[in-house]
Amino acid sequence: MMDYQAIIDKYYPEDNELRHILITHSQSVARKALQIVSYHPELQLDAQFVEEAAMLHDLGIFLTDAPGIQCFGSHPYICHGRLGAEILRKEGYERHARVCERHTGAGITCKQIVEQNLPLPHQDFLPETMEEKVICYADKFYSKSHPERERSVNDTARSLEKFGLDGVCIFWTWVKRFEPEWYDKSLHQAAQAKLLAAAPTDLTE
Repeated sequence: MMDYQAIIDKYYPEDNELRHILITHSQSVARKALQIVSYHPELQLDAQFVEEAAMLHDLGIFLTDAPGIQCFGSHPYICHGRLGAEILRKEGYERHARVCERHTGAGITCKQIVEQNLPLPHQDFLPETMEEKVICYADKFYSKSHPERERSVNDTARSLEKFGLDGVCIFWTWVKRFEPEWYDKSLHQAAQAKLLAAAPTDLTE
């Protein structure tokens, strides 16, 4: 068992707005992820790990340059997952580190990284385990600019378009799996149709 609060305290020692944003956002993500865990006992998800990893998935944001959410580091924001993963690997938490580096969008592919010249290693950063997928899914409903507000499913799907329509399609498959009462088959099919004709999406913008 890990003490995620001790890790947050270590890297966010000051009681400031950034710490408030991180904790509020992470608590919202953890709450939604644990709700999905409770809805799906058949998936046999590790609830303790889901809570820990959800609370730490954005640990690396303080190292990025995102002044709109009080981050005054030097790295591009797209790197925050990878940076958080590096921290957690140094702390000895490989499983949690994987969640950090695989939660951006619905995951980032090596193809996207190469085509868009993103400052990330040339490999896939896609959620693979069911716990990784649940946390990534829950995260999509909350922005750090409005951490207390939960987006609707449709608004969440639209927010993912900047990462590419393939991510939107993945998101709809997760809705169908985790919260089928909110699944919209017509919007899923529309995203799939758009994907067939879509040009590459620039994540650097």
